[in-house]
Amino acid sequence: MKYLIATLLFVTQFGFSQSEFTHDVYFDTDKYVVPLTEENRLILFISRLDTIPLEKVSIYGFTDDRGSNAYNLALSQNRADAIKQMFATYGINSNLITNVNGKGEILLKVLNEEEVYKIRGLNRKVEIIVTRKTPNKPIKEAISSTKKTVVIDKNPKDKTIEDIKKGTLKKGDKIRLTNIYFKTSYSYVTSESRKTLEELAKVLVKNKNVYFTIQGHVCCTKNKRDAVDKKTRKRNLSSARAKYIYDYLARKGVDKRRMKFVGLRRNFPLGGDPKFDRRVEILVTYIGKS
Repeated sequence: MKYLIATLLFVTQFGFSQSEFTHDVYFDTDKYVVPLTEENRLILFISRLDTIPLEKVSIYGFTDDRGSNAYNLALSQNRADAIKQMFATYGINSNLITNVNGKGEILLKVLNEEEVYKIRGLNRKVEIIVTRKTPNKPIKEAISSTKKTVVIDKNPKDKTIEDIKKGTLKKGDKIRLTNIYFKTSYSYVTSESRKTLEELAKVLVKNKNVYFTIQGHVCCTKNKRDAVDKKTRKRNLSSARAKYIYDYLARKGVDKRRMKFVGLRRNFPLGGDPKFDRRVEILVTYIGKS
């Protein structure tokens, strides 16, 4: 399964049409816990939906051809339910999820015996279909039909460290750490960022009910690629930056069970000075009882 997932990482599952976005999540044999690599891919997929008006989300679970019909139906439903829970955890409105169905096994279709393992691995999956909301009017028509000036909040969910202190955060909110910047081509922060990072750690240690994912970003690459970390020579700089913050917060006393991290490459540039894209953001995934 590890070799299969490694291969799949080179293939984008973010299928595009004008009305639908699709993504597949792959599972280990007889399991319905989402593997870490697949979870990170799913987080990336979900993060790309942030600015898209959604009509509905359909989730369909499948298994390979081994096991009884009853076993496969139960396992496929458990896989679909696991993905539904992750969508809710990462801020997707549960009312949008209209179908969560376990479809059971996918019959094995093999051209030769060497393909059996690979094809069964591809059949152990959940298919996600996200349908975009269709506007009632074309955008140009809607704009021209009104004389009022409309001010659009580009980042309606963005919060600050102060919101953590006040206890005003909710699941799905995003905290943009505007005063934490990284040295060009490296995964460690600049000296002027230390004060903000220390404040963040103190606030998160105190507010133990906040669970979150640390999202790393890079600037100045083409085709939404990740950048190379000069220290390690690996093309995973956005992930390395997120992990740097994760490790720092863990050393300062933030429980690792509250945190995840993921690299989002250069999928979400802010524009302007490149230093603003060498950044991390915190996505709130759960607020527990105080």
